[in-house]
Amino acid sequence: MFRPVLRTQLAVDIGTALLLGGVVAVLWAQGGQGPWSLVTTGVLTLALALRRVAPGLALGIAWIGAVLQMVTLQTTNVADLFIPGVIYTTSVYGTRRIRIAGLVSAIVGAVVAGVYYGFQIYGVRGIGGEETLKGAVQYGLMWFVVVLAVLLLPWLAGLAVRARRSARMSREAQLLAERDAARADRNVAIEQERVRIARDMHDIVAHSLAVVIAQADGARYALRADPAVADEALDTIGATARRALGDVRELLGALRHEQGTAPTPDVDDIERLVGQMRDVGLEVQVEREGDPSTLPTTTQLAVYRIVQESLTNAYKHGAPGSTVRARLTYRPDTVEIDVVNRRAEDDRPGPGTGHGLVGMRERATMSGGSMTAGPRGEDFAVAVRMPAQPSTGQMPRNTIPTR
Repeated sequence: MFRPVLRTQLAVDIGTALLLGGVVAVLWAQGGQGPWSLVTTGVLTLALALRRVAPGLALGIAWIGAVLQMVTLQTTNVADLFIPGVIYTTSVYGTRRIRIAGLVSAIVGAVVAGVYYGFQIYGVRGIGGEETLKGAVQYGLMWFVVVLAVLLLPWLAGLAVRARRSARMSREAQLLAERDAARADRNVAIEQERVRIARDMHDIVAHSLAVVIAQADGARYALRADPAVADEALDTIGATARRALGDVRELLGALRHEQGTAPTPDVDDIERLVGQMRDVGLEVQVEREGDPSTLPTTTQLAVYRIVQESLTNAYKHGAPGSTVRARLTYRPDTVEIDVVNRRAEDDRPGPGTGHGLVGMRERATMSGGSMTAGPRGEDFAVAVRMPAQPSTGQMPRNTIPTR
């Protein structure tokens, strides 16, 4: 029955009602009206005070005041103008039943007012020298139209205000939903970028450290026997570390929202990668089929990183002295990567976190392809299949778009 309203709103409603009711009561007292007029004014003032906090209750109290006015045969009271305010609030703040009750009250109130004033003129006071039923009906119809307009227009105005408020709330809810969706998309994009940077960081650091560790161990043993070999190993360590440092700086620049300046690795750098792995003692055989020159940058980077991580895993977890066989097949629509190495005899995984396989699978999936990795007899095989043109729609290298 009661709506939650602010204390300031309730205080304003009560203060306004008391002020208006007091003014009307003073005017009626000065006009010499009877006590029933003051009672009716008090009842309608109460209805006006409760119109926003309890629209249904205010409507019922207003009906009580109107019935009291008719029963005591009072003339039109200035306090009757409080009723349109009550009707207005039933349309703006009331529930569906209260809104319907307000509409019915406007129509029924107009009918009752027409009948009441027509009866007053015809049955009580007369209409002059010609007390005819026709004149009473005309007088009653006039009052019906006037009261209907006075009561129905506020109800319609309240309905328009309610519709405008609902539309504003719907727009606000839509804006909030769009903002939340944009925030979620931004968080997803940020998370994907973090995963990409973490994947690149793992590929760079894991491969570079594997080369550095292998060369450092070799240099320690060769230092006394053959210093020239030790110097060569140290040169490899320095070159590998500097290259890794440059790649890490590029990734840090991406973290700072800067544009990387160093070129990304491509399939042409695989030969240099294989040479590095051979320098650390890993025997690698590479077979190529097809032309990779038209592959987009993202596809070439994915191919390079997958081969890099596969060779690094083979060096860390494979059987020492075994040969790693890598086959790269470039077709017009697909790229196939197969890397096979002999598993260690103890079949125990070497040190690692398992992020390498996860990173390779993520790269293949992001390009729209797939990856399988696992034992194949005595070997461990990595097989990747991905489309030559990634789902991002990037233009191939060495290709000029034409209109």
